[in-house]
Amino acid sequence: MEALAGEGLETVLFLDVPSPGQLARFPDARAVGVAGDSRSKSPEWMSANLPRIFEGLKRLGAPLCHYKICSTFDSGPRTGSVGRAIDEGQRVFGAHWTPVVVGVPLLRRYVAFGNLFAAGGGGIHRIDRHPTMSRHPSTPMDEGDLRLHLARQTSKSIALFDILSLRASDSDSRFREMLDGKPDIVLFDGLDDASLEAAGRLMWNHRVQPQFMVGSSGVEYALLSWWRANSALPPRVGFSNAGRVDRIVAVSGSCSPVTASQIRWAEANGFGIIALNVDGDDRVAIKTAIEFLQSGRSVVLHTALGPDDPRLRRAMTPELNERLGERLGEILRELILRSGVRRTVVCGGDTSARAGRQLGINALTIRKPLAPGSPLCRAWADDPEFDGLEIVFKGGQVGGEAFFGLVQNGGD
Repeated sequence: MEALAGEGLETVLFLDVPSPGQLARFPDARAVGVAGDSRSKSPEWMSANLPRIFEGLKRLGAPLCHYKICSTFDSGPRTGSVGRAIDEGQRVFGAHWTPVVVGVPLLRRYVAFGNLFAAGGGGIHRIDRHPTMSRHPSTPMDEGDLRLHLARQTSKSIALFDILSLRASDSDSRFREMLDGKPDIVLFDGLDDASLEAAGRLMWNHRVQPQFMVGSSGVEYALLSWWRANSALPPRVGFSNAGRVDRIVAVSGSCSPVTASQIRWAEANGFGIIALNVDGDDRVAIKTAIEFLQSGRSVVLHTALGPDDPRLRRAMTPELNERLGERLGEILRELILRSGVRRTVVCGGDTSARAGRQLGINALTIRKPLAPGSPLCRAWADDPEFDGLEIVFKGGQVGGEAFFGLVQNGGD
């Protein structure tokens, strides 16, 4: 989202397919997205629900439609199947081929010869040896080769355009030759900015319309790099500091050690920290949070402190995981209404969309980039209590140790 907005393209993220009236509030929008939680859903759910969203996006008439996935590609045949999303997307868009771009050097995610590597624990790891993603409670990554991993989720043919081909002087002719073989899916390597720009050039020059695409924010970075190199973008946009606020409220459904370290930093720096029981009564937690806020302290409420938290053993069912996200949204809603806090954080990719729906948010626009993939946003809602709320939807692996302090300070 911030990649597009920062390059001068007004971007709006809706929480469902927008109505004409909702779209009319953003007449200058050049990019429109729909947030969802399909990454935690079954293939049957995806087949029942994704076509409606894809059809709604197709009706907007945009030349490109990007199905966004995490840069760690966490997915499986039964949960968050990227393959099933491609199957449904190709059915709706009539795609002749679907590009897949996963690498994002800015996030320290790299794809080399089809294998995904990611930073974590002080080093760079192949994803099936990553200290967090190899142990993900819902979708543990046990295969580094994305072609093999994706082949478990779809029967469609998968080709790789690797780093050597991206760097070759005849990369265009190599790519045309690959497309002549009619692969259903083309996976691109992504090691650095130059390889992303090369992928962007090939995707743009060989697109069909509408072009269905799959990948991380690497899709946007690849295309933007090529467009910028060809003077096809407006001037870049600067974002001013959002200003410090006296208190923030954060809720976390993440089990990432990165988020755990951020919560520990918050505790060491005066935040009130509240551990939530997976199936407990939230009234005591809400009462404690209100007391912290009334005393002038910011608050973080969490369902886990890292992947080894014993509470996770009771949160493995999809139904309970979904309910946890809804609960966190309900808690956040009550705290906002009772405290008047206007800046908030929701941690965890699976948690964010569910929590956002509990607040009645219709759309988000960027207010200030904070960490790649987790900007401070302005919420748009019909309820004036939540319209104008500042909120960050933070992925579990995103941000530095002092992230909550960064949010409270409004950036920088």
